[in-house]
Amino acid sequence: MNDSDPAASDQGQDYFRDIERLVKEREAAPPGPARLTLQAEIDRLYGLVRQQLLENRGQPRQAISFGTSGWRGILGADLFARSVAVVAQAIVAMYDGLDGDPELKAALGVSSPAEARARGCVLGFDNRFGNELLAGVIRDILTGHGFKVLAAGESTTGVLSAAVLELQAAFSINLTPSHNPLPYGGFKFNAADAGPAAPVVTNWITRKANELIGQPDPPPKPPRSHLCQAFDALDAWQTLVRRGAARHRLDYDLIMRQLAAREDLLVVVDCVHGASRVHVQRLFANLASPRLIFLRQEADPTFGGIAPEPSTANLAGIRRELSRRPEPLCLGVIMDPDADRIRFADREGEITMNQFGAMAYHFLHEIKGLRGLVAKTVATSNFANAIAAALGEEVFEPRVGFKEFKPVIDQALVCFEESDGITVRAHTPEKDAYIGLLLALDMILTLNQGLSQYLRKLQQTYGLYVPGKDGVTVSQRGAALTAALAGLDRYRQGDRLLVDREERPISRLLTIDGHKLILDDGSWLMIRPSGTEPKVRFYVEARSEAGKEALFATARRLLAELGLL
Repeated sequence: MNDSDPAASDQGQDYFRDIERLVKEREAAPPGPARLTLQAEIDRLYGLVRQQLLENRGQPRQAISFGTSGWRGILGADLFARSVAVVAQAIVAMYDGLDGDPELKAALGVSSPAEARARGCVLGFDNRFGNELLAGVIRDILTGHGFKVLAAGESTTGVLSAAVLELQAAFSINLTPSHNPLPYGGFKFNAADAGPAAPVVTNWITRKANELIGQPDPPPKPPRSHLCQAFDALDAWQTLVRRGAARHRLDYDLIMRQLAAREDLLVVVDCVHGASRVHVQRLFANLASPRLIFLRQEADPTFGGIAPEPSTANLAGIRRELSRRPEPLCLGVIMDPDADRIRFADREGEITMNQFGAMAYHFLHEIKGLRGLVAKTVATSNFANAIAAALGEEVFEPRVGFKEFKPVIDQALVCFEESDGITVRAHTPEKDAYIGLLLALDMILTLNQGLSQYLRKLQQTYGLYVPGKDGVTVSQRGAALTAALAGLDRYRQGDRLLVDREERPISRLLTIDGHKLILDDGSWLMIRPSGTEPKVRFYVEARSEAGKEALFATARRLLAELGLL
């Protein structure tokens, strides 16, 4: 493959289209020769993808672009050995230029290039195809330039973030596209605070990488193997949780002892073949119990043909397991491939982060006796707002994105967002499914009731909040889309909005991230452009199930009036 052959990148995408088709056929086939034949063809196509990863000497199909969640693209077409090497070279150049840039130095949390090299990089990856190969490229470049590399191997986002804090590393590189479909790869960079990188950092990496990708490759520096050290990343996470117990009141070892002693509690964990599969046995203190069941724990970069995300559809396997068992208490847990997102279920239904984050805040505040504010993004349910108001506490409500919690990351009892991410005080500034799992277990064990029962009690006390979200593809992008959405500026506090044939007063407006119109009963709708796709997203929250559909219809009508539908 070379940069004069654009069809080569298209061919790479064709490989994945064929892989996805074959995976569907494999999953539908009964065990036997036909299934084995399909798997052999999938393996052959992955061999061609591996060849692309190694031999592509051109430029990515799309320009390298680093955001809060790093850089994502198609394996072989966007992320391959050369493009990943270029990004690693850009990171080296960034640290080498520290002395002349005080703002960058502050954002990275190190005082000099020498300090960055000595503290080193935590390097890990999820289960995506080719990640071990790409991690080796990064390792060799970093050690060749004198950086210590702390090699975690396959691991999760929350665990790698914990390792940065525990080992006092200068930064981490995590090869993951999170919950994106199987053709995607990703490259995520976190600085010394172990949280999502600041814009000054991601902008620097983006600019330098795109400058370097168009230049001839420099002569490689020989890697220094003695600078690479393998380590136990989960052990670092466990140490951080234990060390923070006095401040977040989650006693990891006590929770595991209590779980082992309970014969009335069933726990089902679905790893969706992701990186959590390498940790879950030890995460549960190697508990061997018929009441602890792990699903989709096998290695499979195709995720069995599903979209690998915590979703209602993907909870089906958990619901089946829960329905078969007699234990009166139960918990179902599903995580995405890098385990930075988590969703829960029990026999009564699904508990999304919109609900669970508010429950976690109430639990830590009222049951564990902690005091402090709650942090949730503006697109997240106002259930937590109602609880905080009743408890006399503040709410920190920034724009969408986990990096927006940085100002309160060590003050808020809980930081969470509707897209299934959560952390707690004295833990990592990254969203972490494992800490969410500990919270859920502690709730059930302490309260001796299921999550749905606890949720109902809170709803009876603080009110019913019914959130939802959707999105539409639009033709406008960039400035044109921004100009079209500016038409929502005509709404003011006190104006009336037609919802289901009724004129409703707008009691409050928030414009920190799109337009959020809050109505007189606390229901609301929010419209914002997607940061990654040619889409407009809209979020709603009603005070009844029926009211949710009326708000969705109102959001679509507003977009139609703006000429976006």
